[in-house]
Amino acid sequence: MAVSYLLWTLFIFSIIFSLQSNSQEQQEEEDTPITRFQKYLRINTAHPNPNYTAPISFLLDQARLIGLTSRTIEFVPGKPILLLTWLGSNLNLPSILFNSHLDYVPAESEKWIHPPFSAHRTIDGLIYARGAQDDKCIGVQYLEAIKNLKSRGFSPLRTIHISYVPEEELGGFDGMMKFAASSEFKDLNLGFVMDEGQASPGDEFRVFYGERTPWHLVIRAEGIPGHGAKLYDNSAMENLMKSVELISKFRETQFDLVKAGKAANSEVISVNPVYLKAGTPSTNGFVMNMQPSEAEAGYDLRLHPMADPNLMEKRIAEEWAPSIRNMTYIFKVKGNLRDNLGRPIMTPIDDSNPWWFIFKQAVEATGGKLAKPEVLLSTTDSRFIRAMGIPVLGFSPMSNTPVLVHDHNEFLRDTVFMKGIEVYESVISALSSFEGVSAQVI
Repeated sequence: MAVSYLLWTLFIFSIIFSLQSNSQEQQEEEDTPITRFQKYLRINTAHPNPNYTAPISFLLDQARLIGLTSRTIEFVPGKPILLLTWLGSNLNLPSILFNSHLDYVPAESEKWIHPPFSAHRTIDGLIYARGAQDDKCIGVQYLEAIKNLKSRGFSPLRTIHISYVPEEELGGFDGMMKFAASSEFKDLNLGFVMDEGQASPGDEFRVFYGERTPWHLVIRAEGIPGHGAKLYDNSAMENLMKSVELISKFRETQFDLVKAGKAANSEVISVNPVYLKAGTPSTNGFVMNMQPSEAEAGYDLRLHPMADPNLMEKRIAEEWAPSIRNMTYIFKVKGNLRDNLGRPIMTPIDDSNPWWFIFKQAVEATGGKLAKPEVLLSTTDSRFIRAMGIPVLGFSPMSNTPVLVHDHNEFLRDTVFMKGIEVYESVISALSSFEGVSAQVI
């Protein structure tokens, strides 16, 4: 009797477990905005070997279901740009572009709570994945918002484009830079563009109207080699160390402004040493009794939009790497600080820019609040578009979310993701319905 009861109990438990498993599998297989987001996140597009074929295939499937037209462009083989389009009713008006990038930075799996390419969703709704914030979230939110607008019968006045570009994490040189300079880009007749932003730990959404420009500087010094025991004037190392000291003092003055609360990090010129290279190699490391004839240092400079590029280069040429000390310099990267009309590369956030007012109203219509507009600390693909005089705002609707860009355990809460779709519905409908701007450049 006891054995029979035990078997019966085990049988009941097995049925319950099977039903729970089936229910969980069905839930995981449901086609919802959340599961579509997870599917996109699970496609590994991390450097150094991002898989671009799979995400574009996924996005094309979504575009077909929604009814968007599509085309794929390659300016560099193996690095495709996907462009999706929803035609507006007035093709004479400049169009709107929503941009995101396909790639993301690597992840150290062993340092994550959940595997970085699993898009694991916890019981309290946290979705862990590389790219959850930067920036596959907006890539899916654009499509989900358009899907919802179409289901309600909305018809845009302006044509809406969505672009998915490669290589943003490597500087965008084989992606947006080439796209923005192309005839295909010019033919879009863009009036306004939205690109990625960042999360906000508070209850306000952050928005960015500009970003700092990268200059990657290499300084070289030369001198007469000699015995390590002798003192020389103008040796390579002596000259380089003088420059290192001067650059360190400049860095300190800029950082003091930040520490004193007089400027944000993004409002000063940052300069950080990246490497030092000198010495005569030997089998045991370096020859210690010989002074090298060459020495080199690399620096990452970031210039805020209002910085004077001519004054900065004058400082480098006359103080940091003067030729009278047998020094030279080169820029491995030297981004522009002025657009095609000679203006600082910033998008106006006042009455001179009607797009700003429309965008702000659209966000507030969803109950959202905008924080004080910012200059982005780092760089995005926006700089290539702003340089052409086209207004761009960087925006990712993630409030009450820690900033985990390029960090371990990057995540986005499911409710924050869903709220972002609602926000983009309002933004896309408002921007694409705006009749007031007919010129491409403001």
